[in-house]
Amino acid sequence: MKVWGKLAALAATFCMAAAGAALAGEPVPWGLGFQPAATPVKEAMSSFHGMLLAIITLITIFVLALLAWVVLRFRADRNPNPSKTTHNTMIEVVWTIVPVLILVIIAIPSFRLLYFLDRNADAEMTIKVVGHQWYWAYEYPDHDGIKFDSYMVQEADLKPGQKRLLEVDNRLVLPVGTTVRVLVTGNDVMHSWFAPSLGVQIYAFPGRTNETWLRIEREGVYYGQCNQICGVNHGFMPIAVEGVSKEAFQTWLGEAKKKFAQGGGAPVPAPVQIARAAE
Repeated sequence: MKVWGKLAALAATFCMAAAGAALAGEPVPWGLGFQPAATPVKEAMSSFHGMLLAIITLITIFVLALLAWVVLRFRADRNPNPSKTTHNTMIEVVWTIVPVLILVIIAIPSFRLLYFLDRNADAEMTIKVVGHQWYWAYEYPDHDGIKFDSYMVQEADLKPGQKRLLEVDNRLVLPVGTTVRVLVTGNDVMHSWFAPSLGVQIYAFPGRTNETWLRIEREGVYYGQCNQICGVNHGFMPIAVEGVSKEAFQTWLGEAKKKFAQGGGAPVPAPVQIARAAE
């Protein structure tokens, strides 16, 4: 009974986590699969992944069934005098053509997805993302050049409800229902701007600007992290993107122009100062 009780509790935990993950833009305990899509790009990625999963599942089942048939049909007691056949033209043609056709079937939607997520010529606004050791800097070129830095909130400074290792002092705020051009570059070493729910994973290289786009479909906070090993504080370089209504975004813009009037963000946290001094 104790075992069944534990299994029931585990199942309940999983169900609650799955329900909480329905609109979450963050990892959840016992989460299964990808984070829920919040952009058209992420939806397209999830759809493509589902297609690939179906194809590889069918291939695996077919190969397993074929292997089982060979083991049973051609075992020694049923074939005391094994065949001496070394070639079969038809089989060789089939096992060459069929994999090629499967790859073509996969390649067509794959290239379509690659071109879809590359860039958007009809972007309504632009933001610039700059990777530093070990924090992010954001700029809004279309809105009086608002510029600020975004640092991880230290564990000792976390407020109730804030996420450990994911919360930042200044979130990147974007309006929902708006196509946003994202320009990404680096200031020192290679970083990677990775936000799973938004379907964005793009490298930040020093001296080069990469481009992608996103369109957040619903309000919420979407977390990510640098997933390129960029130094000793690599694991403390989170991303927090907050999707708000267009009206709320205009209100935030007014406040941001005052808060970041000098083009600076919050003061550099002590751990970052220490790390810089050690370089």
